[in-house]
Amino acid sequence: MSMSKLFYITVGFIALILGVIGVIFPILPTTPFLLLTSVCFAKGSTRFHNWFTHTKLYKKHLDSFVTERSMLLKTKICTLAFASVMLLFPLIFVDNIFVKVFIIFLYIFKYYYFIFKIKTIKTV
Repeated sequence: MSMSKLFYITVGFIALILGVIGVIFPILPTTPFLLLTSVCFAKGSTRFHNWFTHTKLYKKHLDSFVTERSMLLKTKICTLAFASVMLLFPLIFVDNIFVKVFIIFLYIFKYYYFIFKIKTIKTV
């Protein structure tokens, strides 16, 4: 097994663990970690990717996003809130104007994408 595949599988499992923790404790966002898991497993191992895409966890949290580009409103809000809080730290503490401008553009793009490009599902 190559080092890059091993890297993707390792990152995939770390993201999976964080995603599962996010299911149990809503303070962590589930969807971004599970998306990362899916991408890493797809690049690292067909067997792990096939296993992951057939789990209840995947079907409940990612299937609608992957197939229809849609998310539950609660999932959108949790994902946006977590990402916004995480981006707030460098916005406040970094003293570089270029970084601050970049983060502001990132905020704008992120909200635009989630509001206008990802459909909102009312119920499961």
